[in-house]
Amino acid sequence: MLPDTSAPQTLFDKIWRAHSILEREDGATLLYIDRHLVHDGSSQAFDQVEVDGLGVRRPDLTMALADHYVPSGPVSRRLGSGLAMAERLGANAARWGIRFHGRGDGDQGIVHVAGPELGFTLPGATLVCGDSHTSTHGALGALAFGIGSSEVAHVLATQTLWQRKPGNLRVRFGGRLSPGVTAKDLALALIGKTGAGGANGYMIEFCGEAVEALGVEARMTLCNMSIELGGRAGLIAPDDATFQWLAGRPLCPVGAAWDEALAAWRTLRSDEGARFDAEIAVDAATIAPMVTWGTSPEDVLPIDGRVPNPADCPDPGRRERMASALAYMGLEPERPLDGLAIDRVFIGSCTNSRIEDLRAAAAIVRGARVKVPTLVVPGSARVRAQAEAEGLAAIFAAAGMEWGEPGCSMCTGMNGDTVPPGERCASTTNRNFVGRQGRNSRTHLLSPAMAAAAAVTGRLTDIRRFEGRAQ
Repeated sequence: MLPDTSAPQTLFDKIWRAHSILEREDGATLLYIDRHLVHDGSSQAFDQVEVDGLGVRRPDLTMALADHYVPSGPVSRRLGSGLAMAERLGANAARWGIRFHGRGDGDQGIVHVAGPELGFTLPGATLVCGDSHTSTHGALGALAFGIGSSEVAHVLATQTLWQRKPGNLRVRFGGRLSPGVTAKDLALALIGKTGAGGANGYMIEFCGEAVEALGVEARMTLCNMSIELGGRAGLIAPDDATFQWLAGRPLCPVGAAWDEALAAWRTLRSDEGARFDAEIAVDAATIAPMVTWGTSPEDVLPIDGRVPNPADCPDPGRRERMASALAYMGLEPERPLDGLAIDRVFIGSCTNSRIEDLRAAAAIVRGARVKVPTLVVPGSARVRAQAEAEGLAAIFAAAGMEWGEPGCSMCTGMNGDTVPPGERCASTTNRNFVGRQGRNSRTHLLSPAMAAAAAVTGRLTDIRRFEGRAQ
């Protein structure tokens, strides 16, 4: 029986229904895919297409960017196989007529930074990529999610994908953010509240006064972190801020096509009375600058908090995980997070490497000198050029920070940029897993402004002390 289309629908329902081709008896739906991003780790999928004797069905709807393996510094600093991965992506793109942006290209960058800024990501579209943080693109009102290598091959060959429809979860951030609190803090506070599996089985729609007040780039940070909550994707209804941000982007519609698209995009919001399977409400005004202490994004507290004591946890399994995390991180229970000495800082990644992030960091370090090695890596060549034009790169250089080339860099530790064993890094990335930034590395997740404050003090530091500088 066909679904009742007269009933109020969520934004997710609208996009899913518009892209559904057919449904199997087991409940899986074949979705049409509007946009496909591939990166330099996608060679296996291209190999599979060749082995199966297939081709790329819609190369015009695919874009390839080198990001995971490209070096952010001198080539000598990185693993030799990485550049070969990027070159192989370029060869595959040329073989199939796919738009490609490699190292040195003016439009190269992290897929989740360069894709939106080029206008490849559009409201109401379905977008996939072989990377879990594809949820970032949901900030523009797109249904965007990460897929595996075999699924990448399927999309290349058919421009479709079999998926099971997840549930609808609405997260409402009411109230206004306090000074020094950012979208990164919203995300971390939510993960700390619900746990890393709090959104398992759901697509998350973020809404509320605090979300509406965020700029588009900050919304990308929030949607980026939805995967760390266990969500299949994150989604924010597009509004005038979205449309203004998109207008004039290289790959966006123009003229009459823009007017037609804009009219359709304005309908992309959940209907009044639409049913959600679950809801979470958070008072954004109560959130403080956040920082992680353990080896999962759910191991997070306000900067003025203290490292928790596993002995206080009633759940045996959780208690054991906490003790293991503290041992790995080299932390003692009850010690204040504020003032914890760090060894280095990384500002970058698909979570926090956009121009607004770099402006926030520069506002803190302007006129100061960093006390620990600090690497700043813009998310794209366009961001890098804009940061240099605005004088941000000069501020970083004057502060003694290293200014890198666009790419994933120290987020993944697979490109020559790693945290040395045993060192403690204040990082704007999205994951603090064991070994994520390098063997035996210790990662504390925080916002760009908090990372910059850590760089100039050499310690985890409450950004609210930098009154008038925190954005």
